[in-house]
Amino acid sequence: MKIDILTLFPNMFDGFLTESIIKRAINNKLVTVAIHNFRDFSDDPHSSVDDSPYGGGAGMVLMPQPIFDCVESLKTEKSKVILLTPSGVPYKQKKAYELSQEEHLIIICGHYEGFDERITSLADMEISIGDYVLTGGEVPAMVLADSIIRLIPGVINERSHIEDSFNENYLLDYPTYTRPSDFRGMKVPEILLSGNHAEISKWRYNKSVKRTQERRPDLLK
Repeated sequence: MKIDILTLFPNMFDGFLTESIIKRAINNKLVTVAIHNFRDFSDDPHSSVDDSPYGGGAGMVLMPQPIFDCVESLKTEKSKVILLTPSGVPYKQKKAYELSQEEHLIIICGHYEGFDERITSLADMEISIGDYVLTGGEVPAMVLADSIIRLIPGVINERSHIEDSFNENYLLDYPTYTRPSDFRGMKVPEILLSGNHAEISKWRYNKSVKRTQERRPDLLK
């Protein structure tokens, strides 16, 4: 898979791409991630990428020309273009699985007060990572890339993501424990020490249902 990310702040991705599982996936050539500063594509003498909105209003709006030119320099018939915006479709694990099957993703990070609406014509989909507003699309781009890359075959053990929250019946994950079995009086449930795998599976399922009912009842609907 190849992922191209368009941003005005490429240095924000330095740590993200050089640590942990993402670094290993890149080193093992399971994914290629390239960061592009779309300011480099501006045809303005001062490399401007934003301007005040027609009709008035607060803030600055990203102009179409630099982003159009940057996307068009990268896009092929196999590309899927994603626009990150608070008004996009809420991002879910199912979408992460779908996107992990693509060959090429182009992710556009917004900034300032938003996009010129004509930029949306470039996008195959508009995505939001939650009902809140951030200073830019860089953090959401990392969220998407991380959630997608870990699903690429060979990046992590398949069982690790199959048993994740939101996968089986959209339940939250069950509680997990490790050594010691008694830490400051807080003990690991006896069932997990029993070796009875059928009963352990039943306990885990029941705990998943209970946790989902308490914390995310909307998922059960």
